[in-house]
Amino acid sequence: MELGTLRSLVTVISMAVFVGIVWWAYSRRNKADFDEAARLPLSDD
Repeated sequence: MELGTLRSLVTVISMAVFVGIVWWAYSRRNKADFDEAARLPLSDD
C-alpha cells in the first residue's frame, strides 16, 4: 500500500469517527443526560 493511499484512508476514517461523535453528542436520546450533567456544578449537595 502506498503512503498516499494510507494517508487518504486514515483521513476518511478520522472524518467518519468525527461525524459519528458529533451525531452521538447531538442526538435527542442523550439530551436528558447532558442537561443533567450541565446542572451538576450548580447543585448544592
